[in-house]
Amino acid sequence: MWGTLFNVAMIIIGSAIGASFNRGLNARYQAGLMQAMGLAVMLLGANTTLQNMPKSRYPVLFLASMAIGALIGQWLDLEGRFDHLLHRGDRPSALAEGLSTGILLFCIGTLSIVGPMEAALHHDYTFLFTNGTLDLITSIVLASTFGLGMMLAAPVLFVWQGSIYLIALLLRGALSAALITELSVVGGILIFASGVNILGLKKISTLNLLPALVVPPLFFAIQHLFGLN
Repeated sequence: MWGTLFNVAMIIIGSAIGASFNRGLNARYQAGLMQAMGLAVMLLGANTTLQNMPKSRYPVLFLASMAIGALIGQWLDLEGRFDHLLHRGDRPSALAEGLSTGILLFCIGTLSIVGPMEAALHHDYTFLFTNGTLDLITSIVLASTFGLGMMLAAPVLFVWQGSIYLIALLLRGALSAALITELSVVGGILIFASGVNILGLKKISTLNLLPALVVPPLFFAIQHLFGLN
């Protein structure tokens, strides 16, 4: 778990540094940072998806995942519940957008998924330390726009990576590179959608799409259960 604790610490430190910039930046510079962050997030998401799609053995699984995930997310109204928690009076908080973007960037990436698995199975923390360094930079940029509240993404990351770590220990040989590929394809799409939100191109309820990440593991579990591999 040392690698995950390092990740958490980097988000907290980065958020503190970024928040100090936030207090000294006027609206014009914050708008510029938002544009830069939006473009970077869209590129990261597109790159993650495009890198992994050629390796996918199930080219329509991501479509099914997105459709099923959207239906479940809309039914649960994850975005509405999350926004309600972060409202200030009657005004929606910009922190809700920042946190949803941050959580996706910190949690839904190849390094953040593979890292805990490598730590659990091979005691290799390289991916997690690399991911933590990237999270430091990302949290500085996000907190410079959305403020100190970006620290709230740290416990979410801890639960996410901690859960993957424990599941990897329990399942050991059952986890496959194919599953990680499918998760990365769906995760890249969600990250890209966050970039669209940041740039204000179109409002996409990214949190309502998060259940899409549950579909690939369920698909592989059913395959394994019924011997359909």
